[in-house]
Amino acid sequence: MAAFTTEKKGEAYELRVDLNSEYREKRKETVKKVIANMTIGKDVSGLFADVVKNMQTEDIELKKLVYLYLINYAKTQPELVILAVNTFLKDTDDINPLIRALAIRTLGCLRVEKVVDYLMEPLKKSLHDEDPYVRKTSALCVAKIFDLNPAICIDNGLITSLQEMLSDRNPMVIANAVSALSEIHAHCPQDQIFVITPAILTKLLAALNECTEWGQIVILEALATYKPTPGSRESPEVVERVIARLQHANASVVLAAVKVLLIYIQYIDSDLVKQVMKKMAPPLVTLLASDPEIQYVALRNINLILQRHPQILASEIRVFFTKYNDPLYVKLEKLESIIKLASLETIDQVLLELKEYASEVDVEFVRRSVRAIGRCAVKLDDASERCVNVLLELIKTKVSYVVQEAVVVIKDIFRKYPNKYEGVIPALCENLEALEEPEAKASLVWIVGEYAERIENAEELLEYFVEGFKEESAKVQLQLLTSTVKLFLKKPGSAQELVQKILQLATQGVENPDIRDRAYIYWRLLSSNPQAAKAVVLAEKPPIESDNSTVSETLLDELIYHIGSLASVYHKPPALLGVRGDRVDYRIPSGDDDDIKVDVQKVVDSVGGNIENLLDLDFGAPVAMPATVTTPGTHRPSNVDDLLGMMDLSGGNDGLMGGMAGSPLGSAPAIETPRVQLLSAESANGLDLTGCFAKRNGQLFLDMTFSNKSAGPLSDFAIQFNINSYGIAPASPLQVPQLAPGQTAPVSLPLNRSGNIAPAASNAVQIAIKCTSGVYYFQILMTDERVLA
Repeated sequence: MAAFTTEKKGEAYELRVDLNSEYREKRKETVKKVIANMTIGKDVSGLFADVVKNMQTEDIELKKLVYLYLINYAKTQPELVILAVNTFLKDTDDINPLIRALAIRTLGCLRVEKVVDYLMEPLKKSLHDEDPYVRKTSALCVAKIFDLNPAICIDNGLITSLQEMLSDRNPMVIANAVSALSEIHAHCPQDQIFVITPAILTKLLAALNECTEWGQIVILEALATYKPTPGSRESPEVVERVIARLQHANASVVLAAVKVLLIYIQYIDSDLVKQVMKKMAPPLVTLLASDPEIQYVALRNINLILQRHPQILASEIRVFFTKYNDPLYVKLEKLESIIKLASLETIDQVLLELKEYASEVDVEFVRRSVRAIGRCAVKLDDASERCVNVLLELIKTKVSYVVQEAVVVIKDIFRKYPNKYEGVIPALCENLEALEEPEAKASLVWIVGEYAERIENAEELLEYFVEGFKEESAKVQLQLLTSTVKLFLKKPGSAQELVQKILQLATQGVENPDIRDRAYIYWRLLSSNPQAAKAVVLAEKPPIESDNSTVSETLLDELIYHIGSLASVYHKPPALLGVRGDRVDYRIPSGDDDDIKVDVQKVVDSVGGNIENLLDLDFGAPVAMPATVTTPGTHRPSNVDDLLGMMDLSGGNDGLMGGMAGSPLGSAPAIETPRVQLLSAESANGLDLTGCFAKRNGQLFLDMTFSNKSAGPLSDFAIQFNINSYGIAPASPLQVPQLAPGQTAPVSLPLNRSGNIAPAASNAVQIAIKCTSGVYYFQILMTDERVLA
C-alpha cells in the first residue's frame, strides 16, 4: 500500500536501483510498486528499460507483472514495445508451455501493428504446438491479429491453420478455434471463412460434451447460426446432443442450449417437438431459484419464449408467484409471465395472488398488480366478471393509488366489453375527488362521456372537471373536450351551456395547439352538420384486443436468435445495441450467393459501431393534404343555433373543416417517414446527417440534409446500401456538392426496389456513407410502408 500513499523524493531513482538489484525477490517487489504507481495514473514509462530486463526470468509471477506493464504502455508508447520483441520471441520457444502461451497471449494483447510482422513465425509455430494449452491460446491470438491486419493473417496461412484446428483432438482447442473463426467470419461474412460442413458438425457435437462451460457456449452459439439441410438427420442429432446441456449448472449454458433447441424445432417432426418442449420446462424453472440478477435475465428471456411457446411452462405458473424478498425488478418480470400464462384453469389462483399483491407496501408493484388484473380480464372473456369483482373489492379499500389504477384498467375493460359492466360506474363516480393522476382522471372522463346517457348526473361530473380545465394536463383536457361533446350530442338540451363553455376555454384560454385545433374541429362540426358530428364522435369503436405481446412478431423472430444476449434482456434489436444482429449462414455456400458481397460490416468496424438509437421514433407518418374549397353550411337544428353567434365561422377559420367532402384530390399526396438524426457531428468527424424516406409522384426517395460542422471542407460523397428486406437500392449515384465548413445541403436520392432481398425480415435499412473525412455506418427504420406502395 506504500506505493499508493507515499511520494518520496527521488522515488524514481530508488525504483530504478531496486529494479537492477541482484536479489530476485527485491526486483519482484519493486516491479509490483511500479505496477501500483502505473495503476493510480503515474507515468513510470521512464523505467521501461529497467522493467523489461526483468522479463528474462524463470519466475512466472514476475514475468506476468512485466507483461502487464508492457500491455499498458503499448497503447500510448508503441515504439517502446519494439525493444521487448526479442525477449518475447525467446519466450515463445521456452520449454515451459505456460510461458510459451503467456508470451503468445501478451503479444496478441499489445495491439501494436509494428509488432505483427515479428509475431507471424512464432504464431504459426504455436498453432501447431504439441501442447493443447498453447494451441488454444494461439487460436484466440489469430482473431486479435486479424482485427489489426486481416491481410497478413490470410497471406501467412493463419486462417487455414485455424480451420484445420476444428479437427483437433482436444475439445478446448476446437472451442477456441470456433470462437476465433466466428469472430473473424462476423467481420467479413462474404469471405466464407467459417463454413460448417457435415464432417465439422459431427466434430463440434462430439467436442460439446467434453468442453468447459465457456467452450460449450461458444459451440452452442455456432450451432444456433447453422442452418441444417432440410430432410437430413442433422436436426435430430443436434437436438439430441444439445438437450443434455439443459441440465448444466451454468445459466449461460442453459440459455444457449434453449436458444439452439428453439431454433431447431422448426426442422424436426411434431413428436420430437413435444418431447423437447417437455424437457425445456425444468431447467427454465431451475433458473428462477438463482440469484436475483440471474433470475432477471432468465425472466426477460422466458417472457420472449412464452410469447412464442406459452405451452412450455403452462403448468408451472406457481413458480412465477413472487416472494416477499424478491427485488422489485424481479417481481415486475414475474407479473408479465403470470399474465402470459393465465388461463381459465388458473385464473382463480392468479386473482387471489394478484389481490394479495395489491395490498403490499411497494406502490409501483401494487399498481402493476392492479393493472395485471385488468389485462387478465381483457385476455380471458369468460373470466372477466371475476376480474371486475376483484377490482371492485380493491376500489372499496379507498387506497388512493389502488383506486386510480383500478379506474384506468376498468376503462380498458369497458372498451373490451361495451355495455356489459355499467353497474360498476357508480362505484367509480363515488371516488371522483380521490383522483389526482392525469391518466386516472382521463379514464373516468372517458367513461362518463361514453356512457353519458346512462349516468344521471353526467353533466355535474364533467362540470366538476371543466371548472379546473386550465389547470389540468393536456391528456385530461383533450379527453374532457371529447367527452363534453359526446354528452352534448347525447343530451343536447341539458349540456348546451357546458359545451359552449369548454369550447371557449379550449380555443381562447389554452396555448396547446393540439387542444385548440381539436376544439375548432368540434366547433365547426357542431355548427355545420350535427349529424356528421354524431357519425364522427359517436362512431362505434371496435373492442380492444388482448395485447400480451412483449415485442412485435418481427422483432421476436430476431430476438429468438439472440437469447442469452443483451438484446434479449433489453428486448431491442441487436444492431441498436452495437451487437451484430444479422444471422450468419454457416452452411456450405452455393454459387447463387457469390454476387452478394456488401462490405457494410467492415464500415461498422472502422467506426466502432456508430449506430444511432432509432427506437424512440414517432411511428405516425404525416400526410400533406392539398387545400380544398369551403362549402357553406346548411340549416342547423335549434339546439346548436347559439353556437353560430360565438365566432364567425365563415372567416379566417374556413380551412379547419371546410370542403372535406369537396372536390377530389388533384394528385396523390406526398408521404414521408419521420425525419431522424442519422449521423451526429460528434461521432462522424463533423458530418451531421438527418434523413427520411419519402414518396412523391410514385417515386421513392431518401431525403437527406448534409451539414458540415467540421473545420475543413467535405467532398467525394458516395453511398452504399446493405441488402435489406425491401430490396431498396440507389437508382442513381449520390450527388452532394462540396461542403465548406458550416455549409448545409439538402439532397434527394432516388431509390428503386431492384436490389437483393435479405432472408430475415427487418424494417431496418443499413447504409454506408463515404466522404473525405471517413466512412460512416448508420441505419434508418422503415416506419411507414405506405412509401413503398
